[in-house]
Amino acid sequence: MKYHQINSGLFVKNREKFTAQMKPKSVAVFNSNDIYPVSADSTLPFAQHRDIFYLSGVDQEESILLLFPDAPYEHLKEILFLRETNEHIAVWEGEKLTKERAFQVSGIKTVYWLQDFDKTLKEIMMYAEVMYINTNEHYRSAVETETREDRFIKKWKAQYPAHTVAKSNPILQRIRSIKETEEIDLIQQACNITEKGFRRLLSFVKPNVMEYEVEAELIHEFVRNRSKGFAYTPIIASGNNANVLHYIENNQQCKAGDLLLLDVAAEYANYSSDLTRTIPVSGRYSERQKAVYNAVLRVK
Repeated sequence: MKYHQINSGLFVKNREKFTAQMKPKSVAVFNSNDIYPVSADSTLPFAQHRDIFYLSGVDQEESILLLFPDAPYEHLKEILFLRETNEHIAVWEGEKLTKERAFQVSGIKTVYWLQDFDKTLKEIMMYAEVMYINTNEHYRSAVETETREDRFIKKWKAQYPAHTVAKSNPILQRIRSIKETEEIDLIQQACNITEKGFRRLLSFVKPNVMEYEVEAELIHEFVRNRSKGFAYTPIIASGNNANVLHYIENNQQCKAGDLLLLDVAAEYANYSSDLTRTIPVSGRYSERQKAVYNAVLRVK
């Protein structure tokens, strides 16, 4: 990760908010995202599932968080499962979380290796009556890929058909919509990085610059300020390209007299900013462009 470590107290508070709304004798499980292949041995850059990050701060693949607030034993109330690391993995893939480091990041005392998950879950299910599954229920979700979370839910429900099933998503939507002070600071940091990128563009954009050159200036400024990159696929649309609602080709030349629509923003520590601005390629708006710009501004 490029960002500064977040105080584990944030994730302790987030877990407390979630478990306070769980039903009696219930257990919740959260999985990290998959690593998605491109071809051969190459993969897309890893992006952590926001829910497990929100509750644990763990920003690593092949991780599982289990919450069982009514567990009869203290060590079973919160458990983090991680892929076992060693010196060979550290040399080949880079440093992974140790058990000690995972506690520092998350505030979770019980940390097991992933190979212990099945037997630990079997023990826990003896005491539990309700299982909270974490499905993607966003109204615009159109995911065709079966995720790591989906595969786990299918297996979990098949293994324990007598248990009652509940949904984590409604709880998460409620508690995540109200940000803690630490989260607001992280979002502000993402906004600050976005501002740096935008101000860099103001002196860079001129006639004959390519849209992808503008994109390159932004990613340079974002990464040098500890961002992983764009919060979403950037829209850098000059001239008529701005009429395409989600134009992402970013491969045309910015021409004199054109306007340049920018829908671009940085993320920081998995928290996103969002910025849309329109600037004149030549440095000044024409009278007509100024009138339209101000009309939109008045409506907003």
